[in-house]
Amino acid sequence: MRKLTIILLVALAGLFAADRLGGLAMQWVFRHSNDVLSPKLRHLDDGVSEDVVLLGASRCHHHYVPSILADSLGVSVYNAGVGGADNIYSHYIVLCHVLASHAPKVVCLEVMPTDVNVQPEPFMVTSFFAPLYGKNAAADSIFRLAGTHWRYRVSHLYRYNAKASSMLWGLVLNRQGGSDQGYIPLERPSTTPGAPTSEPPIGEVDSQKLDFLKRFANLCQRHGARLVLTVSPKYTLAGDGHYEVLRQFATDNGLPFLDYHTPGLYLDHPEYFKDASHLCDEGARAFSSLFAHDLKEAMGNCILP
Repeated sequence: MRKLTIILLVALAGLFAADRLGGLAMQWVFRHSNDVLSPKLRHLDDGVSEDVVLLGASRCHHHYVPSILADSLGVSVYNAGVGGADNIYSHYIVLCHVLASHAPKVVCLEVMPTDVNVQPEPFMVTSFFAPLYGKNAAADSIFRLAGTHWRYRVSHLYRYNAKASSMLWGLVLNRQGGSDQGYIPLERPSTTPGAPTSEPPIGEVDSQKLDFLKRFANLCQRHGARLVLTVSPKYTLAGDGHYEVLRQFATDNGLPFLDYHTPGLYLDHPEYFKDASHLCDEGARAFSSLFAHDLKEAMGNCILP
C-alpha cells in the first residue's frame, strides 16, 4: 500500500511538473505567435490605451478600419473584435480587460442576434480568452458561469487548449498581413455573392444575455466611456423588426444604435462583400469612412480632442 501511494504521488508530481512546464512553453508561444488571435490578446494583456475601442466578433474584426476612423475623428482607435467570439459573454471579457488599464472615450459594440438569443452552447468560444485567465477577476467571472474556472485554475496548460495549434502555426506563418490596429482585411473574392437571402427570425431571447448586455453598458458608464451599439452591413435582407430587442435595449438605456443592415446599405454593391456576412477590404474602407462621419454626429463631436 505504501509503495502504491509513493507511485501515485510521484505520478501526480510528474503531471504537475509537466503541466507547469507545458504552460510556460505555451505562454512563450502565446507571447511570440503571429496568428490571428494572439497579438490581439497580448494587446489586451499589455494594456489598451486608445480613445475609441471597437468590440464584437468577426464582423467587427473585418469591417472597421482604425486608421480611417482615427484620421476622421482625430483620436486613436483600436479594433478589439475577435473572430468567432459570437456573443455578449466574450465581449464582456474583452471589455473588462480594456477597462483594467484605461477608460476609452467611446466603446463601439458590433451587435448580432446571438448577443441576445438562446444558443445551445453560449460559453463555448469563451475558451479563446483562457490565456488571460487569472488577470482580471471580473473577466474570470464568465469562466465561472461557463464551468471552466477550476480547469483553468488547476491546469496552466489547459488554458491554451482552444487555440494551441493556431498559436503554434503563428510561430512560422504570419497571419497579420495588412493588420491595422487590430483590423485584418479580407480579400475580394473572385466572384461576387448572388442575390441576397432573407435573415431567419432572431429566435428566443436569453434573459441572462440581456442581463450581461446591461452589465456591459453599466460598466462603460461607470468608467466614463460612451457606448454605441452598431450593426454593420450584411449582404442579406433584414426585416424592420429583426433587431427590435437590441434597438429597444439601446432606446431604454439612452444609447445610439447605428443600424446599417436593416436599410440594406451596399446591397447594390455586391463587390464590397467577401461573403453574405462579411465585407472585403474595399467594402470595409468605404464603410469605415461613412461610420466615422455617423459616429462623430452620434457623439455630438464630443470625442474630438
